[in-house]
Amino acid sequence: MEDKKQTSFTFEIDNFSEKEAGRRSPQFLAGGCEWYIQVYSNGEIVDDHLSMYLGVANPESLRLGWKRQASFSFVLLNQSGKELYRKKELCALFCDQLTTAWGRSKALPLKKLQEKGFLENKKLIVKVEVKVIEVVDEAEEVTRKEMLDVQGFKVLHSQAVLMSRLFKKHPDIAVNFKPKNQQVKTTYMIFLLHLIETLKKPPHSISETELWIAGNELIVLTEAGFKLDWLKTKLRKVSFKRKTSYDNVSKVQEFEDQVQNLKAENLKAELNIEKEKSATYATKVYALEKTVSDI
Repeated sequence: MEDKKQTSFTFEIDNFSEKEAGRRSPQFLAGGCEWYIQVYSNGEIVDDHLSMYLGVANPESLRLGWKRQASFSFVLLNQSGKELYRKKELCALFCDQLTTAWGRSKALPLKKLQEKGFLENKKLIVKVEVKVIEVVDEAEEVTRKEMLDVQGFKVLHSQAVLMSRLFKKHPDIAVNFKPKNQQVKTTYMIFLLHLIETLKKPPHSISETELWIAGNELIVLTEAGFKLDWLKTKLRKVSFKRKTSYDNVSKVQEFEDQVQNLKAENLKAELNIEKEKSATYATKVYALEKTVSDI
């Protein structure tokens, strides 16, 4: 499922400065999925900053293998709806039992909130703009088909060959892997296989969003204990090749534009020459006609 239409949701918090704990918004729909906003008035990690997060609502009701890719940004408004502050767009991957919420722990210094307009009548108005890029639900496939055990990870038949090759080439990849729950292990492995498949694609066909998500996936997997130095190297190479590819395309386009401009200038010069010839010819004809009339 894919829905790239942007959805906006506004969350109004009364008596904001009096709220010490995090405030959670009502649920809202975007891209066919339920989401919520979590706002911390005194920071969640950093005490002197406003913290804001976007989360997948009721993740426990979703089934094994679910995944949401989305880009989103937070905006602070005054009571007239005027935009006062916008946080740079963030692209993130939300997935089963790993990362159900993403956001900004240091969205805005609390001192900034005291400026005129941010807290009219002690009310903070937060708007989130969400664009869902991809929704994946592996539940039906995972539950209906028999799973195979590869090095302690339960995977589908279709993934077993790739998994076997992966462990043969990188035998120590999971020696420091921390989670023990089988469902969690399967989820992480789905995560890893998705990352590998992304980096197999031609660099020019990988979008900036996909690269950003790949970086996030790599961080999550590494923190779980996977040894992925080889994938870090691969990601750097893909990023470099993609940039080089786009730079070359830009240079070709620039050259073509220069050629077109040169052609246009030449055509203009040719037209000017023709105009001059026409003017000279007209002058000669006029002079000849005048001479004839004088005879």
